Amino acid sequence: MPVEFLGIAATNDGSETTPRSGAAFDKDYTLRLARAHEDHGWDRVLFAYGSGSPDPAPAAAYIAARTERLQLLLAHRPNVSYPTFAAKTFATLDQISDGRLTVHFITGGNDHEQRREGDTLTKDERYTRTREYIGIVKKIWTTHEAFDHEGEHYQFHDFVSDVFPVQQPRPGVSFGGSSTAAYAAGGAEADIYCLWGEPLAETAAQIEKVKAAAREAGRTDVPRIQVAFRPIIAPTEELAWEKAHRTVGAIKQRREAGLVRHRRGGAPENAGSQRLIAIAEAGERYDRALWTPTAAATGGAGNSNALVGTPETVAQALLDYYDLGVDILSARGYDLLGDAIDFGRHVIPIVREEVAKRDAARAAGTGPLTAVGE
Repeated sequence: MPVEFLGIAATNDGSETTPRSGAAFDKDYTLRLARAHEDHGWDRVLFAYGSGSPDPAPAAAYIAARTERLQLLLAHRPNVSYPTFAAKTFATLDQISDGRLTVHFITGGNDHEQRREGDTLTKDERYTRTREYIGIVKKIWTTHEAFDHEGEHYQFHDFVSDVFPVQQPRPGVSFGGSSTAAYAAGGAEADIYCLWGEPLAETAAQIEKVKAAAREAGRTDVPRIQVAFRPIIAPTEELAWEKAHRTVGAIKQRREAGLVRHRRGGAPENAGSQRLIAIAEAGERYDRALWTPTAAATGGAGNSNALVGTPETVAQALLDYYDLGVDILSARGYDLLGDAIDFGRHVIPIVREEVAKRDAARAAGTGPLTAVGE
């Protein structure tokens, strides 16, 4: 099966290890970073969402108008707009990008963060709302006749959009989460299901839960699986591990100064972060190259487990996940621009070459069916 690589479409050069050098939306840096991904073999970039961060939708439109091939993954929280408005926004972006848009729907795993923008629903209520929201957006994208909707969270009458996506029948829907409610919603609605990087055994178990949820929802297909990591690469293993320890030191230093996102006041609310913390507490190193202290240093905040080693080691580690059935590999370094270039130059070609060999062997009937569930 084909393999794809997802990077980050950050709007400034700040990260967990370094402060940003300018404004939250640095137009020139945003374009440089996107073009670095396009020029170095990446398939798509994520425009992330935060309550106080620059709006990702116009940032995506800006990049769409200035790139040719790069696919766009736009993060969106259902609490920030009505689905009729959102569906038109997404369709317009798909037109601007000539059909390069995928939408990543975020339910929200932290009550405090959601309340910053007026969202007071419980976590389970948010998942119910997200599922309803996605269904509405899909219908608007594909329906040319006016319709009514009377749901638990949304009601409207006689709506039809006058703008439709380039992609037919519609753009892709991406979704993530590690709770039972997340598996149910994403298993039912997602084209792509996103997981944070965990050990191979735990990842395989999550993939099976996603597939089971899709079957429970009556689907005959299953979502594609995406897994996200923080690669730390260097020319030798020794240099890579030195770099890894420097990275954790920088994260801790900024955390102690109050300059980096970190869990405070007890355990995190979302299942994904709880899993990352539990894995980190159980051990620092797993499988071929997975390293947990980067996640521990941020209290399991977001995509934070690292893959450490030479480009060859990290590529082989990614191939281990590919062999589980993961066909979208998400990677984001700590020096956003430099790491995107290095990963594109030194890791992506190795993975693509090895995937091509596996696919050729499988097509010839000489390779094993290695994906989970096959």
